[in-house]
Amino acid sequence: MKRRYFGTDGVRGPYGTPQMDEALAWRLGAGAARFARERFGPAAGPVLIGRDTRASGAALERALAGGLRAEGLEPVSLGVVPTPVVSLLTRLERAPFGVVITASHNPAEDNGIKFFGPAGVKLTDDEEARIEQAMPAAGGAPADGLAVHPRPLDRYLDLAAGILPPAALDGWPIVLDTANGAACVTSRTALTRLGASLTLIGGEPDGRNINAGVGSQHPERMCAAVTAAGARLGIAHDGDADRCILCDERGSVLDGDEILTLLALHALRSGRLVANTLVITVQSNLGVDAAVQAAGGRVSRSSVGDRYVIERMLAEGATLGGESSGHVICSEVSPTGDGLIAALKVIEVMQATGRPLSELRTALRKFPQATAALTVREKKPLETLRALPAAIAAIERRLGERGRVLVRYSGTEPKLRLLVEGPTDEAVAAGMAELAAATRADLEVVA
Repeated sequence: MKRRYFGTDGVRGPYGTPQMDEALAWRLGAGAARFARERFGPAAGPVLIGRDTRASGAALERALAGGLRAEGLEPVSLGVVPTPVVSLLTRLERAPFGVVITASHNPAEDNGIKFFGPAGVKLTDDEEARIEQAMPAAGGAPADGLAVHPRPLDRYLDLAAGILPPAALDGWPIVLDTANGAACVTSRTALTRLGASLTLIGGEPDGRNINAGVGSQHPERMCAAVTAAGARLGIAHDGDADRCILCDERGSVLDGDEILTLLALHALRSGRLVANTLVITVQSNLGVDAAVQAAGGRVSRSSVGDRYVIERMLAEGATLGGESSGHVICSEVSPTGDGLIAALKVIEVMQATGRPLSELRTALRKFPQATAALTVREKKPLETLRALPAAIAAIERRLGERGRVLVRYSGTEPKLRLLVEGPTDEAVAAGMAELAAATRADLEVVA
């Protein structure tokens, strides 16, 4: 079924527009409640709602809660919490579903809404389409007097801190960038509980500064702070803390592909990579496949989006997967992308091997790659274009088995994403130039 509102990761858009306003939030709440009552009956329990630090979050929460309540479900506010906290509590408290009000790594002007099912896993495309079908045509009044969860962070913090032994990080200087987002309390508390000495960045949210020059999208300050402080590593999250980007002790960034590779290889060596399989997306570098296969494992690829990764993980029986963007899923701990859990798992490898991140990262030798994201006026179906499909075919013929081309629209933004991998930097640059020129011939690109 075709979806109108939902994209790769929930519903997202500029706040105050028809793409994301109180009327839409109310309708989504009502549609989700109708869907839940159809699935679980009239006895469906309370619905848990978390949000990030955006100024628009509280108003959207009240509107969403109004839609839920109008259709017979009682909302419970978790307040400002990371996305993985909503996933965990939805599963542990057997809620019919959980909701997170967040636009993830997007700027503060945007907001979004994403749903988790009772197992703590994001809804499928079909389930999201059924919510859309159940949405009423118009919104209603926001809810007042929401019930508030008494201690939403306790079990998550216990889970996170339990990954390492007590005091495991005594003497470890670490730089932590929480993007002025939802992890400002959780990641700081968990790492401090383990004994780390923290240098904090992006830890003073004001409703308008989430992701603003900080966090996983802007790791420069983190890297400079790591070298200045002589830290063991740096950790950066995005606004809702489901991503993790790291910095080694030399001040160089590790992306999701490098994190996943070092975790997979360590698990393979210790006989703990379930099904000997790592799940990544079509966006990940071909070097990941080469490294894992050389170590005796296998790689399975999914569509872009951490919910598609977890769907493939469930199908393959795998427990480790993620995206180059920094979504890392360790499903034996958390069935969704979790920036804090990913960082602690990497630290676990550092301590088990006695090797710094600058050495562990060398396990991945990336194929030359170039990427671009072009903002377009209209997302015309790719199959209806002329110049771009021809350029893709020509580049693929030249590269053969030595590279690949990936062209897709973003599921959350008005952007066309381009990727070229190949045997040399020159071949990749030439291919990217051809794709960009063909895109401009077919589509109106916004400067």
